[in-house]
Amino acid sequence: LRARGLVVGDTVVTMLGNQSEFIEASLACAHAGWLLVPVNWHLVAREVAYVIDDASADAVITDERWLPVVLDALALAEASSLRARLVIDASALPDGFESYEDALASSHDGEIDDAQRGGPMFYTSGTTGFPKGVRSTLSTVGGPPEMLTLIAHSMAPMIGVTPGGRGVQLVCGPIYHSAQWVFGAGALCCGATVVMQHRFDAAEVLALIDRHQVTSMHLVPTQMVRMLELPDEVRENFSGASLTRIVHGAAPCPPSVKRRMIDWVGPVVAEYYGGTEGGFLSMIESEDWLTRPGSVGRPLEIMEIAIFDEEGASLPTNQPGQIWFRSLMGSKFEYHNAPEKTAAAHRGEGYATLGDVGFFDDDGYLYLSDRKIDMIVSGGVNIYPAEIEGVLVEHPDIIDAAVFGIPNTEMGESVHAALTLRLGVEWSSEFEGQLITFCRERLAGFKVPRSFEVHEELPRSAAGKLTKRDLRDPWWADVDRTI
Repeated sequence: LRARGLVVGDTVVTMLGNQSEFIEASLACAHAGWLLVPVNWHLVAREVAYVIDDASADAVITDERWLPVVLDALALAEASSLRARLVIDASALPDGFESYEDALASSHDGEIDDAQRGGPMFYTSGTTGFPKGVRSTLSTVGGPPEMLTLIAHSMAPMIGVTPGGRGVQLVCGPIYHSAQWVFGAGALCCGATVVMQHRFDAAEVLALIDRHQVTSMHLVPTQMVRMLELPDEVRENFSGASLTRIVHGAAPCPPSVKRRMIDWVGPVVAEYYGGTEGGFLSMIESEDWLTRPGSVGRPLEIMEIAIFDEEGASLPTNQPGQIWFRSLMGSKFEYHNAPEKTAAAHRGEGYATLGDVGFFDDDGYLYLSDRKIDMIVSGGVNIYPAEIEGVLVEHPDIIDAAVFGIPNTEMGESVHAALTLRLGVEWSSEFEGQLITFCRERLAGFKVPRSFEVHEELPRSAAGKLTKRDLRDPWWADVDRTI
């Protein structure tokens, strides 16, 4: 990539799966001072085009599976700074693309003299449309690459590895996700072996754990549900004796699911609260959780968490309010090219928020109770309704739309849409099928509503603001959780 003109501070966009080439690209960026932007391979062309332009991509790396989407995205993007386009395992090379394998074979295979630290910038779903890039401490460019190893060593106890040890980390979720990247790359930087599953398969996960003597892994609650629902004969053939730590996060976990998981694999299940923006904020181990079900633990030693009301006043224990955090190490984040969004997520004294609502109990354990921001978490993926609502009202037969999450045993939440149709239009299975096709042409598959309801008029306040809670609350009335 240097031979193709990339310099320190440039950006490499990847649309890759859980494969060795992704690790190669990550390590190249980490040593050459480049910003790595892993793209969610569920995105459609217009979303990928936005990321390419917003990140000012200087190089794009993909493989043949996602090449059609990348080509469509490049046709839509300006891509004014793009200087390198590499494709893996291509049966035929499109104009302007090079073979990844040929480029690698012709490259210098020794250490570079002027190594500079690089890091990732992850794009998360946007509250009002396109994804937004998060520049955190991990995204720092410049300085010695060894800094990333030091960061990994500091996280080693949380992710379940020992620096210089012989641990084995299993990555069984998409590594474009910040948590999977942190657990996979962090384990690698600590000297652990990393096993990557191409796509999650619950039965194969059990086989991989026993075959490779996996010691640690990251899961989201949906994956735990699928593992628990495996046939008895599959679970009975699983040993799991090598496992010392399973860490889960990214989505609320129903207490019943977590309790069953601990009963099955033992007290090796830890949970964290955090996000791409702030990293790990709190953590709780199995033993503590069993006495405080529903808690996400105490703040980490390097984090301070406070609960404030709408006016910014600190709230006492057991009283819900917005959760704010600040790093005692001075770590900060910003949204790329979005100063107004960065400002909205911060307040004075160095505090920032992920938009969640919660409270502390009398012993200093944190509990989540709601989300202040309008967000759905399905299968550990953050989904913002505004983008979906915007697509729905583009349909000529829909005049109003409200999208929200409803309970789903496996996924945590599923995307549900309440609609008002144009006068004279009748809802039918045929219309629903056409609407789903309409959405799939414009949205990544995981954002497409899974169910619908139709109203003559959606509830709105006197000021015209949609009162979505009136639609959402009945769905959650008989559920033992609110998020």
